[in-house]
Amino acid sequence: MPPSASDVDPAHLPTFLVLGAMKAGTTALYTALDQHPDVFMSPVKEPNFFAFAGAQPRFQAPIDQRPDGVNQASITTLDRYQELFAEAPPNAARGEASHWYLYHPDAPKHIRRYVPEAQLVVMLRNPVERAYSEFLHFVRDQDEPLTDFAAALDAEAERIANHWALGRYVDRGRYDEQLERYLSRFPREQLRVYLFDDFVDDPAAIRCDLYRFLGVDPAFEPDARRVNASGVPRSRVLHALLTAAAPLREAVVPLLPDAVVDWVNALKNRNLDKPPMDPAVRARLVDTFRPHVHRLEELLDRDLSHWLEP
Repeated sequence: MPPSASDVDPAHLPTFLVLGAMKAGTTALYTALDQHPDVFMSPVKEPNFFAFAGAQPRFQAPIDQRPDGVNQASITTLDRYQELFAEAPPNAARGEASHWYLYHPDAPKHIRRYVPEAQLVVMLRNPVERAYSEFLHFVRDQDEPLTDFAAALDAEAERIANHWALGRYVDRGRYDEQLERYLSRFPREQLRVYLFDDFVDDPAAIRCDLYRFLGVDPAFEPDARRVNASGVPRSRVLHALLTAAAPLREAVVPLLPDAVVDWVNALKNRNLDKPPMDPAVRARLVDTFRPHVHRLEELLDRDLSHWLEP
């Protein structure tokens, strides 16, 4: 059962949430927000509380069951979740980013129950490119057992039936259905939707608008770093060395000079190849997503025809 709403302490809950989507720039938004002096971000990225409140997830893919997998890493009790914000300054905007919130059907009702006035932020990416980027992300980390994208797409329905969190490449890209779940529970002005295309073209403009939406200084300029890039490592040994175990990385990185962190990230990204998508697979995905993109155009009042180009 979800925790009781009577136990809620509003001062120890977020005032805004970054909902997703996965592989659509949410890590970049988290980083930009975390640097802002008027913002307090949860020290745990992706706590997933509003997706699984009161119910420990039980996904079955091998990656799901690791200590850093969704089953064990998710925070599902209200007490533990509120502890994340215990150190927030009184007047700070408080937030966190969990891409499960956009995708999971229970997240909107849990958010509505516990933080009904929270500002909601979404970043959407061409669903064809997002699906391929997610696939390459898991191939990069050797968590995706299939190295052929078409085969992974063919396996998706069976994986969902077997309760895998991994491999929902198409299902996560049905943004129209996901946004409609939020729009049925929250007023439109409470939800800010950005496009990854616009963020790539002018990240400063998106950050400024986001800061203004959250009521913090829009003139603040964070350090810009590219993080969490997808691709296939040229050298598995080098990738393993540069991607240390999460606890060690989290302990060491804050102690390193920014120039060293930037150099390591750049070297890690240069070690990644992004092979082109098979045109036949791209055409297949474009056809799959076409009705969802058209519905999203109506929801956003935005032309997204470029997402459907070959």
